[in-house]
Amino acid sequence: MDSAALLSAPSRPRSSRRNLVFAGAAACACALALFAVFSGATGSTGLNSSLVATRPTLRTFLAKTGYSAAQAMVPVQQQRRNVAGSAVAPELKTAPVAKDFKEPRFMWQALREAVDEEMERDPNVMIMGEDVGHYGGSYKVTTDLYKKFGEMRVLDTPICENGFTGMAIGAAMTGLRPIVEGMNMGFLLLAFNQISNNCGMLHYTSGGQYKVPIVIRGPGGVGRQLGAEHSQRLESYFQAIPGVQLVAVSTPRNAKALLKAAIRSDNPIVFFEHVLLYNLKDEVGGPDEVQSLEHAEMVREGTDVTILTYGRMRYTVMEAVKTLEAKGYNPEVIDLISLKPFDLHAIKKSVEKTHKCIIVEECMMTGGIGASLSSEIHERFFDSLDHNVVRLSSQDVPTAFALELEAATIVQPEQVVAAVEKVVG
Repeated sequence: MDSAALLSAPSRPRSSRRNLVFAGAAACACALALFAVFSGATGSTGLNSSLVATRPTLRTFLAKTGYSAAQAMVPVQQQRRNVAGSAVAPELKTAPVAKDFKEPRFMWQALREAVDEEMERDPNVMIMGEDVGHYGGSYKVTTDLYKKFGEMRVLDTPICENGFTGMAIGAAMTGLRPIVEGMNMGFLLLAFNQISNNCGMLHYTSGGQYKVPIVIRGPGGVGRQLGAEHSQRLESYFQAIPGVQLVAVSTPRNAKALLKAAIRSDNPIVFFEHVLLYNLKDEVGGPDEVQSLEHAEMVREGTDVTILTYGRMRYTVMEAVKTLEAKGYNPEVIDLISLKPFDLHAIKKSVEKTHKCIIVEECMMTGGIGASLSSEIHERFFDSLDHNVVRLSSQDVPTAFALELEAATIVQPEQVVAAVEKVVG
């Protein structure tokens, strides 16, 4: 995208226009600098000669992906906006359950299949990140996709999260649908400025002139002895950003269906994949199956207590359910899926039935997803509760490397059993 496209926007207040130009110029500069690196453009005069050498590469890239200047401007009247200021994509209806499933897939294969199908379906879809090309991604999600779609749509980037995330946001503003893979979600803290000040706000601050259809995805959560810096839970960090949706997947089937829906959405979406679930194997849906990004998933119906969870903790809870069933308890288990916004309709329906609620999460106790959700339930459904909402969360300490200490910082099945016994009696 060039500055001419930015300046051709309909007139708006000077301060708003100036901010938009600055944001767009920054995105352009980032894109040009990174493409200079990708194309190997160098020169004795430094960055300026690199940028000049890069321009044909950038034009070629935009031409290959079907970019046109008209795509850069989206009339305000064509955009529906939610309260957060993000463009609202046309509602995606979940496809009927296929009768003949493909053979079971690992979760990483399901995610790869989703990316493959969406890139084939829409030439504007691309993926970028560290080692997503020839190496195939740190968890195999992009294996061999560069052979099918080329190195410009499966783009290996330098180790510069703020740079390539900013470039992806600029690309999304011009009509592409980039997928950004963080090699580890903890590394995306380096791109927090781009995600918060650009990704979530540009649709709103441009008065609807731009949309940012971007998916930011990658592995996160507490693995097995990965150490504190590689065991981050960033859900609550991103939850506070206006205009950004959060989705956490938990099975191969919902991972594929939700990623396809996220890629098609016009909202910026942070897509959480737990590092320990990539080798989970199960059936997946066909190429036409997508799943609502805003709806929770009923895992087990029950009557005694509502257990709300997401991601890896879904399996911790279901492990506890085996013990609870043997003891005569009948818990209802709901996988939140959408961490922003919460599916309050599904939660209300369940709480009105059970009158008790436990939240199980891997996020931290202080300021975590559970803290936000607990306040919502108490404020909205207080009259339906017979007991205060109980939260089971990770300890407020850095995750230890030692296996025993690591396990002590996160919720275990026996803690879920004890909480149900206490709440239900």
